[in-house]
Amino acid sequence: MSKLLLLDIDGTLMNSKKEIPESAKAALIQAKENGHDLAIATGRAPFMINKVLKETGIRTYITFNGQYIVHEDECIHREALDTDLLSSIVEFAEKRAHPIVFMNEKKMVSSIDYHPDIDESIKTLKFPHPEMVEDFHKDHDIYQALVFCEEDEEQQYHDTFKEMQFVRWHRVSCDILPKGGTKASGIEHLIRATGHTLEDTIAFGDGLNDLQMMEKAGISVAMANGHEETKKRATHVTDHVDEDGLANAFKHLKLI
Repeated sequence: MSKLLLLDIDGTLMNSKKEIPESAKAALIQAKENGHDLAIATGRAPFMINKVLKETGIRTYITFNGQYIVHEDECIHREALDTDLLSSIVEFAEKRAHPIVFMNEKKMVSSIDYHPDIDESIKTLKFPHPEMVEDFHKDHDIYQALVFCEEDEEQQYHDTFKEMQFVRWHRVSCDILPKGGTKASGIEHLIRATGHTLEDTIAFGDGLNDLQMMEKAGISVAMANGHEETKKRATHVTDHVDEDGLANAFKHLKLI
């Protein structure tokens, strides 16, 4: 029976060198030939995954952790962050000297000209420090924002903005998402478009922002390099991403 395979990028599809292993590429091709549907499920923006889409031939993706979804190159769901609420978060963050980065489907911009925390974390995605554009969030739809603060400074955001989620993805950065806006909610929109059921879905991930997606999917696979909580809750834990983890998981599940 055809399955819908939901693939996180960083630490799952891409190894520690930010490359897709040859074994993973071969596994994706074989799975597609075997009739399975492939989709990217990422916290990244659409403009950040062009190289991955080109390398894999995948044309369906959940981006911004569920805020912007494309099926076969056609956008089927988009949900921007509330502008007034975002402005309140910006004001709150500025008082604490915490910079913000805003993203839409085409670009990312910063609330500040330069900040070492932005530089450090964005570089891990192989992107340069974004340019500063004043009040960008007031004139454009923003599908995801990032606030730059350390872990011990994070709780005040949870306490103050209860209608939002703050999901840590880096030592100095958290995704800002609406409550309920997750890769998991993205699956609901996607299966309506593809005709699959939840039981037909298999989620592959490694991070905390994959947890809800993995709990919703029929089967979940965590990478050995993943967060301990992710591994604890997965149906199956495969090998490290650098040790053919994705290909080995496809074999274990008899997808190839």
